[in-house]
Amino acid sequence: MKSPNNAKYSAALYLRLSRDDENFGDSISIKTQRIVLQKFAQDNVLFAFDEYVDDGWSGTNF
Repeated sequence: MKSPNNAKYSAALYLRLSRDDENFGDSISIKTQRIVLQKFAQDNVLFAFDEYVDDGWSGTNF
């Protein structure tokens, strides 16, 4: 399968809850990470084929 942006590599984006935001639904941390990772993928010509979000889990309750 050829990637839509002619990317050389495919990648999945992995977003994880920050302990500072663990009490706030879809955390600010997750939203910020999504923006940063999508921009990184775009800037580096990566095809982001999927996204995994661990919102609600942190290293303290894993």
